[in-house]
Amino acid sequence: MKSAVTRPAVWLTAASLLLLAANLRPLFPSTAILLPELTRALGLTGAQAGYLTTLPVLCMGLFAPFAPRLAQRTGIERTLLLVLALIAAGTALRGVLGVTGLFLGTGLAGAGIALGNVLLPSLVKRDFSDRAALMTGLYTMSLVGGAALAAAVTLPVTRALDGRWDLGLALWAVPGVAALAAWAPIALRAPGRPAGGRHILPVDGLRRDGLAWAVTLFMGLQSALAYCVLGWMAPMLRDRGLDGTEAGLVTSLSILLQVAACLLTPVAAARCRDQRGLAVVLAAAATLALIGMILGPRWAIWPLAVIQGIGQGGLFALALMLIVLRSGDAHVAAHLSSMAQTTGYVLAASGPLLIGVLHDWAGNFRASTGLLAVLGVCTALAGWRAGRNALVRATVVQAADGAAAGAS
Repeated sequence: MKSAVTRPAVWLTAASLLLLAANLRPLFPSTAILLPELTRALGLTGAQAGYLTTLPVLCMGLFAPFAPRLAQRTGIERTLLLVLALIAAGTALRGVLGVTGLFLGTGLAGAGIALGNVLLPSLVKRDFSDRAALMTGLYTMSLVGGAALAAAVTLPVTRALDGRWDLGLALWAVPGVAALAAWAPIALRAPGRPAGGRHILPVDGLRRDGLAWAVTLFMGLQSALAYCVLGWMAPMLRDRGLDGTEAGLVTSLSILLQVAACLLTPVAAARCRDQRGLAVVLAAAATLALIGMILGPRWAIWPLAVIQGIGQGGLFALALMLIVLRSGDAHVAAHLSSMAQTTGYVLAASGPLLIGVLHDWAGNFRASTGLLAVLGVCTALAGWRAGRNALVRATVVQAADGAAAGAS
């Protein structure tokens, strides 16, 4: 059910939501672009570097189930305030206490990102159901825009700080604090315990529904590909001979193209009879371009980065849009989002980890192209199944009297 709030309040929420979304991805490219420096300074092995890129993705899967429960107890708005506090604290902690602070802060921020990932689609479904495609596009655009900014400026800023990688990482807590200040008035005005339709009701039958599992697999597989890009594209490019600044710029270009794809894909998806063909085309573009960046000629890296960004951004936006399109209401959307991101991100964690293991074993990134090809094919297959025009069959359990309302 849509919350009864005034139009100015809704658009203030929208603006603050976009600022919040911009803080959900800088953790990944800011670590990736400095991975060679971190490895040298802290003596990390290839396996440890793989664990570092995998840790936040794993945390996103492990902590996602808690998001609907926290929202049930304290409300979506106050849970998102906690999200920003965790991200800001965890991001800052990466720059202190050496290896311990790096891993602990990364895990803490990953937990915050997990909660935010789950609740944003539900908030869009609740407050912007008549503009779901536009708002999904805008917040995913803001989300990947934050990642693009981190990829572009982290290394130059670190070098300007006399090579202080710890400061280069910790400075990304500043945008989190700014978003915390913007979101706090909204959260504190919201009721402490949701009431009157604002809470997230239990849902029955979701895990027995094949379409829900297709959406979950599509989310997880495209995420595995995405976190291979966020965690390893810059090191892949540096391995090919690009210097750190150019590798960061190429990565930033790829992510910036994701911004455009994130804005346009939900609109295109909403106008299609189904989204099966769109999912296959985007999966092929993202996967083949990334493999080409590893194996192809160096002159092709920049144009392939454009294609990869369009494909990857489109996949991510489509995965989030499918949660909205396949759900009957905001309650189902919250639980489908939790299911997709719990199972999906645990699955996704294997991608960057295996890239690190394969690199450690082979001494280069060419050995990872087979893994990327398998991920691409599986993503396309899952997207074909999840893209059919239907709703997941789930039942919303009404808390007041125990009656159930069908949401199929």
